Amino acid sequence: VQLQASGGGLVQAGDSLRLSCAASDRTFSLYAMGWFRQAPGKEREFVAAFSWSGGNTYYADSAKGRFTISRDKNTVYLDMNSLTPEDTAVYYCAARRRAGVAVTTSSYEYWGQGTLVTVSS
Repeated sequence: VQLQASGGGLVQAGDSLRLSCAASDRTFSLYAMGWFRQAPGKEREFVAAFSWSGGNTYYADSAKGRFTISRDKNTVYLDMNSLTPEDTAVYYCAARRRAGVAVTTSSYEYWGQGTLVTVSS
C-alpha cells in the first residue's frame, strides 16, 4: 500500500490542524494505522494509532486530550488541537497489515513520506 500524507503547515500556538493520509490499497480497512512524528535532532516517536476495526485507539501522553485519530474510507486523519511549539515535527502516517494497535516504528510495514508541522510561539 502507498500512503500519501498531507495537511502540514505553519500555525501559531493554540491553533488546530488536520493531517490526512490517503492510502492506495482498496483493502485499506484491513490495516491498523498509526501516526508518528520526528522533531529535528530527535528520534521518530509515536503519536496515535488505531486497530484495523477502529475499535481500539491509543495515544501518546503528549497527544491525549488534544489529538484525535480517525478514518474515513481510504483516508486516515489526525486532528490536532491546542498546538504548541513542542508539536513541531515532520508527521508520518504508517500502516500495518495486522489487527492490533502498535506503538513502535518497527511494527509498521508501510510509511508515508511525511508532512511538516511548524508551530510558532
